[in-house]
Amino acid sequence: MNVRITGFADEIDQDLKVQVASIKKLGIAHIEMRGVDGDNLIFHSKEKIKEIKKYLEENNITLSALGTPLGKIGITDDFDAHFEQFKRAIEIAHMMNTPKLRMFSFYLPDGCDLADYETPVFDRIGRFVDYAAANDAILLHENEKGIYGEKAAACKKLMDTFYGENFKAVFDFANFVQAGENTMEAYKLLKPFISYIHVKDALMKDGSVVPAGMGDGNIAAILSDLYQAGYTGFLSLEPHLSHFAGFAALEAADHKTAIQESKTLTGFEAFSLAYDSLIKILEQIGEL
Repeated sequence: MNVRITGFADEIDQDLKVQVASIKKLGIAHIEMRGVDGDNLIFHSKEKIKEIKKYLEENNITLSALGTPLGKIGITDDFDAHFEQFKRAIEIAHMMNTPKLRMFSFYLPDGCDLADYETPVFDRIGRFVDYAAANDAILLHENEKGIYGEKAAACKKLMDTFYGENFKAVFDFANFVQAGENTMEAYKLLKPFISYIHVKDALMKDGSVVPAGMGDGNIAAILSDLYQAGYTGFLSLEPHLSHFAGFAALEAADHKTAIQESKTLTGFEAFSLAYDSLIKILEQIGEL
């Protein structure tokens, strides 16, 4: 079985101890660490990072990746200071025993022509990749609304230029849906480059996020094809489900907290709902 599940545990709670206790209840042994104890991991002091690492080790939890905000600044914003953050983030990744860092390809002005900004975007990504290659890091580029790599064609251009041991693709279903993309077409373009999956779904009609399998992300079909092709990467839960009115459509699971229709979810309820939805898909496609 090649299924490896991780997730953004800061959507459960900012407190590290709550994050760890919660994912252990679900039988998950990995975190894609983003926010923890009040800040993104890469902005904590080295002393605090050592404390976090020790607590994770004591609980047999490892990081699948650092969920950094690198590359999530405007393309005209100061890059020198951001690059210093990038270098420190790679140092922290090594401290945390993971070479993988989630990152982005810079916000562009609304309504602009992508071609007008390709040169500065590619120059910056090139600097990132060169530094990652020299320091044994793996950059995972996420398709994200508003950045250069918002749509599949731009993501493929990045991959055609930089893909290799140090630069790979994250595939986020909901983000593609919210960008108006057909996820099956996006998947066909990016399949050879995908090294990591963010599991969340969305509706094309309004962009709202829903549990995996209940939106227009074609998650079951894409995961089935990926696993048939030998995918061994992580599936990272990113629930974004603080409000959801369709709970009745989901089958109950033994570990699931009872949720009332149209109720505002707690962080753990939302994460559990996301987990249950993914498990249902994996069972459906024969991976569990």
